[in-house]
Amino acid sequence: MNDNAPVHRDFVRQIVEDDLKTGKWEGRVQTRFPPEPNGYLHIGHAKSICLNFGIAKEYNGLCNLRFDDTNPEKEDTEYVDSIMEDVRWLGFTWDDRLFYASDYFEQLYEWAEKLIRDGKAYVCSLPLDEIRSGRGTPSVPGVASTYRSRTVEENLDLFRRMRAGEFGDGAHVLRAKIDMAHPHMLLRDPIMYRIRHAEHHRTGNKWCIYPTYDYAHGQSDSIEKITHSICTLEFENHRPLYDWYCQALGIHHPQQIEFNRLNLTYTMMSKRRLLELVKGNYVNGWDDPRIPTIRGLRRRGYTPEAIRAFCAYVGVTKHNAVMDMGVLENHIREDLNRRAERRMAVLNPIKVVITNYPEGQSEEMSAVNNPEDPSAGSRTVAFGRELYIERDDFMEDPPKKFFRLSPGKEVRLRWAYFVTCTGVIKNDAGEVTEVHCTYDPATRGGDAPDGRKVKATLHWVSAKHAVAAEVRLYDHLFCKEDPDDVADPSLDWKSNLNPNSLQVVTNAWLEPELGKAAIGDRFQFERLGYFCVDADSKPGKPVFNRTVTLKDQWAKEQTKGA
Repeated sequence: MNDNAPVHRDFVRQIVEDDLKTGKWEGRVQTRFPPEPNGYLHIGHAKSICLNFGIAKEYNGLCNLRFDDTNPEKEDTEYVDSIMEDVRWLGFTWDDRLFYASDYFEQLYEWAEKLIRDGKAYVCSLPLDEIRSGRGTPSVPGVASTYRSRTVEENLDLFRRMRAGEFGDGAHVLRAKIDMAHPHMLLRDPIMYRIRHAEHHRTGNKWCIYPTYDYAHGQSDSIEKITHSICTLEFENHRPLYDWYCQALGIHHPQQIEFNRLNLTYTMMSKRRLLELVKGNYVNGWDDPRIPTIRGLRRRGYTPEAIRAFCAYVGVTKHNAVMDMGVLENHIREDLNRRAERRMAVLNPIKVVITNYPEGQSEEMSAVNNPEDPSAGSRTVAFGRELYIERDDFMEDPPKKFFRLSPGKEVRLRWAYFVTCTGVIKNDAGEVTEVHCTYDPATRGGDAPDGRKVKATLHWVSAKHAVAAEVRLYDHLFCKEDPDDVADPSLDWKSNLNPNSLQVVTNAWLEPELGKAAIGDRFQFERLGYFCVDADSKPGKPVFNRTVTLKDQWAKEQTKGA
């Protein structure tokens, strides 16, 4: 799994290669990633980013970043900034090719006047609900607007007055004059412009009429001389309208190509539903590590390399499907396995006292940082008389196949010594609060000179040297693969939210140098999973997020529960 691996020749790349062979675009490849600045990007957008920027790179082309900012009521510079940050984080650059649909408002307006003069557009004064109802149904033709027969002069006059701000919102719209009986309903005189007295985040109050997405998108592609306008399948139905505008204006006509969206189990990709989760405080903001926004995935500890590899793996087709979340998580594990240094951490501690180890003494043990990467070297780990181990690694009365620590049982402490449990201390409630052991000094480094073997190796931290930390254990946001799978009609998709999607451990103990780790640093906590330093972390008070477990623990638990 790496960025240099051969890329599968999907149907989009095949189209590009065929066009290069025939010289259709004079040997050019020009793509674009065109987000609307009305929200935060999620991993579905990452697939489109990787596809558009990736194709441009593979075929010595260019990819623009263009914001389709035609709806001033929902757009903000906050989203613009976050989108640019996310694209850069994923590893892509647009150089000097940053554009906005608002850059083209004057040209779009002039083209609209051209369509009016050519008899291909008119000002309609019907209320919006009448326009919608007048379009008919797939089997019933639409009804022509009573304003469809306005003269060119009257339409130009009204359209210019719309631009001048003489009318209120909703008083008029500009519609393309195509065919109200067209079998494709989107070609039944679609709206091109609407009046909106709203301040635009870039143009301020210069404009009070704004082009619709369907009108602005294809013409923006044309202005930028895009060759392959790549978008998701929901825009396939819009392609005839995309083509009609380019043909009616007689301008450069890019080829629109549609591919399948990325959908994942146990999560939501809908902007509307993600907004509902954030606004309803079901999650802690747009960078909550449980939601699939790029900001959330970054905070959780995902790497851009793993996301790019995942997007390459899922590929592009013409068929919508749902990808198992486990596939994404496996790409994260594979990437972090190579790059994350190993550390020891105890999340549910129980104290171990090594009774035959000298009081007040400590020593340094050598530990390998990453067995997958010899260049990562090694570190020293403090060892002393009192340690912490995971409470689950000890049982006073274990079942037959329990190989970890129990009375009379000998185990290996990672990078340290063999120890044998000799007794326990309990509180008044009968709970074990302390485990007593003896160690074998001859086993320093974790091996016995006499060749004897043990069946378990436990991680640990020195009680004297360890740093306290908060650790946030994130899991799937929803209990069901399909959050919409709700048996009770009185409930909605939010009833499938996983109540255990976040568990906060407040008494974790870590190797001391983890207290100095920088925000975003990633580690493998041995035997526990991959973790990264959260943005809430402060010097001496580290906060870690679990990025992913060492294996698909969720699937294992679900199978066992069934």
